[in-house]
Amino acid sequence: MPSVSVQRSSFLVYGLVLLLAGMAFSACKKKNPHAEDTVVFKPQPISPEDTIKYPNELITTLNRKNRWVDSVFRRMTPDERITQLMMIEVFSNQGQKHEEDVLKLIKRYKVGGLIFFQGGPVRQAKLTNRLQAASKVPLWIGMDAENGIGMRMDSAMQYPLPMLLGAINNDSLIYRMGAEMAFEFKRLGMHLNFAPVVDVNNNPQNPIISYRAFGENKNDVSSKSLAQMQGMQDNGIIATAKHFPGHGDTDVDSHLDLPVIPYGRNRLDSLELYPFRHLIQSGVGGIMVGHIHLPKLDSTTNLPASLSKPIVNGILKKELRYGGLIFTDAMVMKGVTKYFEPGEAEVMALEAGNDVLERLVSVPKALSAIRKAIRQGRLSQQEIDRRCKKVLAAKYWVGLNNYQPIKIDSLYQDLHAPHAHEMLRQLAEGSLTLLQNKRNQIPLENKKRRTIASLAVGGTRTTFFQKKIKEQLAVKDYFLPRRTKKKDLEKLRKELLKHDLLLISIYGPSIRPSNNLGFTPEDRALVNELIRKKRSIVVLFDNAYTLNRFEDVHQATALLVGYQQLPAVQAAAARLIMGNLKPQGKLPVTVNKHFQYGEGL
Repeated sequence: MPSVSVQRSSFLVYGLVLLLAGMAFSACKKKNPHAEDTVVFKPQPISPEDTIKYPNELITTLNRKNRWVDSVFRRMTPDERITQLMMIEVFSNQGQKHEEDVLKLIKRYKVGGLIFFQGGPVRQAKLTNRLQAASKVPLWIGMDAENGIGMRMDSAMQYPLPMLLGAINNDSLIYRMGAEMAFEFKRLGMHLNFAPVVDVNNNPQNPIISYRAFGENKNDVSSKSLAQMQGMQDNGIIATAKHFPGHGDTDVDSHLDLPVIPYGRNRLDSLELYPFRHLIQSGVGGIMVGHIHLPKLDSTTNLPASLSKPIVNGILKKELRYGGLIFTDAMVMKGVTKYFEPGEAEVMALEAGNDVLERLVSVPKALSAIRKAIRQGRLSQQEIDRRCKKVLAAKYWVGLNNYQPIKIDSLYQDLHAPHAHEMLRQLAEGSLTLLQNKRNQIPLENKKRRTIASLAVGGTRTTFFQKKIKEQLAVKDYFLPRRTKKKDLEKLRKELLKHDLLLISIYGPSIRPSNNLGFTPEDRALVNELIRKKRSIVVLFDNAYTLNRFEDVHQATALLVGYQQLPAVQAAAARLIMGNLKPQGKLPVTVNKHFQYGEGL
C-alpha cells in the first residue's frame, strides 16, 4: 500500500483532471499493481460470439486467463466452486455466538466472501483477521457503505449521503470522497463497496432511495456517481452501481415488499438506465440488481428483476454488454423472500445471470438447491466454474493473491486523518443551498436593541449549530423537542414571539436523514405560525423533501438547506449565516412548486 500522503496527494490531481474532462467517459489503462510480470495473459471472452473491448484493467482482469486464479480453482471441489459465489453477513457487535456461527460457515462451506454491517473498526479488524485465517481461499469482504464506513460503524467518520453530494457543483470533491472511502476500506482489509447508488430519484414519495440518491436529474446522477466510482476504483476498491435497472421511481421499500415499476423500455432507456450505461462504459466493477418487479420487461408474476433472465442476462449482459460482476441485492429482503423460498430463489438468481449471491437466508439450503439444479440441468457446472473464476479474478485484482492481515496499531488514528476532516469541511460548505434571502437578511449582523431567539426544532440541548452561532452573535437558545406537551408549546410560543428575529434550525430524529422528521401536527403548527408572524431564518439539517412537512416554510425571510445534521454541515451553516461563507449549492430535487430542482441563490 502506498503511503497515505502520496496516495492522498494524487486525489487532488485527479480531481482537476475530472473537472476538465466533464462528462467524458474514463478509459483507464493504468498498470495493475497486482499483476505478475511472468504471466502471459490470454483473452477469455464471456462467450465465443463476443469480442468485448473492456473499458479498463479491472474489467479486463475479470475476463482473462490468470495463473493464480487457475491454481486456486484446481484445488476447489465442485461444492466449493458454488459457495465461492456466496457472501454472508457479519456483525462485529453481536458477540461470540454470532462469530462462531460465521466461522462454521467459512470452515464447513468455504463461502467466498463476507459483507460487514454494524460494529466498530478495531473489533471488525480483529474479527476479519480471525475469519481470514480460517478460510481455505482468502475471503473478499464488502460493505454497504454509501457514505463511507461511518454509515455502518461507531468510532468512524460520517461522510455525507448522496443527496447532499448532489447539491455540490464540484465533482472533483466527490471523487476525493470516493478515494477517501477507498483508503478506509483498504485500511480495514475490505475490497468491495456496494456503492454508488445510481438510481434517479424522481419520486418524492420514495421511502427507501430518497436521500440515498444524488438527485432527480439523470445527468447529475451519472456524473456524480462516476466521480465517486472512479475515486474508489482508481484506488483499488471495487465499486458496485445499484439498483439495476433503477429503484428511483418506487413507493414501496423492497426490504419490506416487492415494488412494481409499470414502465417499459422507452421510459427506462430515457431515464433509469442512463446512469447505468454511463458507468458501464466507464468500467464500473460491479452492478447490483434490485428486487423490483417490472412486468413490461418480464411478465412472470411477482418476479423481481434480480431473478429475471430477460433483465439480467438479456438486458444487462447481452444488450448492455456488461462484463463486470453482477450481484443480487440481499437475498434476505422481503422483495424476494415473500414470493420465493430460500434455495429456489438462489437457483433462479443464478439462472438469471447473477455472479454473486449476497446475504443468503441459508447457505446449506442454497447449496443443496443449486446442487440439485445442476443435476437437473437447470444450471451447468461449467457456468458455475466460469463465475467462480470471475470471483477469484476479482480477488486477484484487489490483492488477495498476496493477502496480509490487518494491522491494528494506529487504526483509529488512520481512520480520522486530518485530510479526511478537511475534505468533509469542503463537502459541507459546497453543498449549502440558500433558497430564499428576502431583505438580504443573511448575513446576519449584531444590531443594538434587536433580540434574536435561536430555536432548535427537534433539539433537547444546545446543538452544534447553536454553539457556533453564539460564538459570533448574541442569541438566546430555545428547544422544541418532539411531542412537546400542549402547555409547554404555548409557553414556548409566548417566549419566542417576544423576539425581533427567529433563527429556526430543524433536525431529524438521528444523524441519518429521515423522510418525515417525526414531528406531531402540533409541533409543526407552532413552527408554521412562528414563520408567518416573525422575521425568520430557517435552516433545515435533513432531507430536502422534508421541507414539505412545514406548509408555510416558503414564507420564511431566509431559508437554507443543509441536507444532514453532520457537525461539519452545522458549522458551515453558521459561517454562511454570519457572512463568512458564500452559498454554492443547488437543490438536487424538486420539493414542491416553491422549491424546484436546480434552485439556489
